[in-house]
Amino acid sequence: MLDKYANIQYHRFIMKFLTHIPSWLKNKYLLAGAFFVIWMLFFDPKDIPSGFERKQKLNELQNSEQHLDDLITDSQKELQLLKNDAQSIEKYAREKYMMKKDNEDLFIIKSPLKSD
Repeated sequence: MLDKYANIQYHRFIMKFLTHIPSWLKNKYLLAGAFFVIWMLFFDPKDIPSGFERKQKLNELQNSEQHLDDLITDSQKELQLLKNDAQSIEKYAREKYMMKKDNEDLFIIKSPLKSD
């Protein structure tokens, strides 16, 4: 008898609980769609925040590639000058390696540091 009474109370509680749930929360299509959106936003390996991070990293790598291409182009131009002109070889040795002729003095002037 007690089990029958407890079972009736349990069913009343469930019915009372289910009658207070809005009907839009009972819609299985809405729940499935909400689950899908939450999954795609936070748990999927290709989620939206990771996509933005990958896009930003791609832009940084493209900028770095452009910078390195510019350096390669400048180095190739400098190499052509060094291959073809003796004066450019002398100038390069003086500027980069601070070489000098036997009969001259070398003065190194450093620019003062800027304080911000």
